Amino acid sequence: MVYKYDFLVIGAGVAGMSYALKVAREKKGTVCMICKTSLDEANTSFAQGGVASVTNMAVDDFDKHIEDTMIAGDYISDRAAVEQVVRQAPSQIQELVQWGVNFDRKQDGSFDLHREGGHSEFRILHHADDTGAEIQRGLMAAVRACPDIIVKENHFAVEIITQHHLGVRVTRRSPHIRCYGAYVLEPSGAVDTYLAKVTVLCTGGCGAVYLTTSNPVIATGDGIAMAYRAKGTVQDMEFVQFHPTVLHNPKETHPAYLITEAMRGYGGILKLPNGETFMEKYDERLSLAPRDIVARAIDKEMKIHGIDHVCLDVTHKDPAETRKHFPNIYQKCLSMGIDITTDYIPVRPAAHYMCGGIKVDLNGQTSIERLYALGECSCTGLHGGNRLASNSLIEAVVYADTAAKDSVKHVDLYDFNEQVPEWNDEGTMTNEEKVLITQSIKEVNQIMANYVGIVRSDLRLHRAWDRLDMLYEETERLFKRVKASRDICELRNMINVGYLITRFALERKESRGLHFTIDYPVHAYDK
Repeated sequence: MVYKYDFLVIGAGVAGMSYALKVAREKKGTVCMICKTSLDEANTSFAQGGVASVTNMAVDDFDKHIEDTMIAGDYISDRAAVEQVVRQAPSQIQELVQWGVNFDRKQDGSFDLHREGGHSEFRILHHADDTGAEIQRGLMAAVRACPDIIVKENHFAVEIITQHHLGVRVTRRSPHIRCYGAYVLEPSGAVDTYLAKVTVLCTGGCGAVYLTTSNPVIATGDGIAMAYRAKGTVQDMEFVQFHPTVLHNPKETHPAYLITEAMRGYGGILKLPNGETFMEKYDERLSLAPRDIVARAIDKEMKIHGIDHVCLDVTHKDPAETRKHFPNIYQKCLSMGIDITTDYIPVRPAAHYMCGGIKVDLNGQTSIERLYALGECSCTGLHGGNRLASNSLIEAVVYADTAAKDSVKHVDLYDFNEQVPEWNDEGTMTNEEKVLITQSIKEVNQIMANYVGIVRSDLRLHRAWDRLDMLYEETERLFKRVKASRDICELRNMINVGYLITRFALERKESRGLHFTIDYPVHAYDK
């Protein structure tokens, strides 16, 4: 079956839905959004903390937000990208509000702003402790109310379509690689052809390649892997952000329950289980230090003391205020027998956010013509070596805006490529092969956790490389002879992304931002 849409949006988080709403508003063609599961299951829903934007001009300004972002990114952020996001953030916040997103406000109607690690001012807009879920709710309602957006749930993009599928040899140095749409796995099991004039990857992150992550199990790096296989440019894949504080619960690892950074901004103090503080040994900002510093400090303390978690203490805060500001965290912990107003919260780091991804320009355009990438699967340059807390949601909305404006200008210049062949979906899938795929996914998780984690070394990275290479060969042989399924496609993507993280980590001969290696413990320019 062949479908044709002017705009094909792959992914349904804040980036995908914002983009779809913006292009649909322009009435420039048909818009189809495909999502891997249901519309409400996206990384956006798991973002508790909030959205960073300068809104209180009496004490805050753009220059402060820009400098905070550059510092957190270890000064390898792209300043043009940083300035674009920071300066356009307030107008995009207003658009979110117009779409029905509710942010907490004070009695005078102004935004109730939080402060998080790395921010010099209170500038985090939030909705209690489930901001991402509120944004997802507001955007879903707007999308479902828009008659010009076709939403296809439980559809999985297998590959984006380029000249390669027309029999043309494509390399990363080939001029003018073009995207013509995607091959999409339908709920029926068939792989259909979706032709598009403009294709947009908004597939989210890749935290599921790790053993413990704050991401949902669907975060398998699909967009990054598809773009890489199509010879698109990827960048900064070594910079995997580990959130310092997820709730320690061995029964919940994909996702592990996030304890928002706003809780440390609220006054939470990191301690060992015996009540001793430790952040004073690592940074003068204590528990409000940037995430990479806090995550490495916790990792080191866990190893020093042979423990599987540390604790976050908010027992010194007013109990009523704690329950008011963090109602969902309070109830979640209470369900485990932990009253956060009187008990410590057991926390540990977990894979959280990919700062790298598919390289894009200021309009979200990738190195492949007619292909855009937005949200966590993209690398805009905003985050550099480390993401500043709550910068990601606003980045997604700002780039959805610039990409929509750019693609709407060009869509009438493109035609559908009618020469694209249908997918060859011959083959079968037995229970034995399903077992092998499941075991291989577990192996990827173990490899990445053990060898490509918070603290790295060349020895560990080479070991990961060797094991991932073996899994790659086995999986590609299997993929060529079985019928396409979501499981094997996700496994391929996880292996591709794991390889990219490992390769980029090996190539960076210094410790920088989120990438810390014991073989090169200082910045290259500090030598």
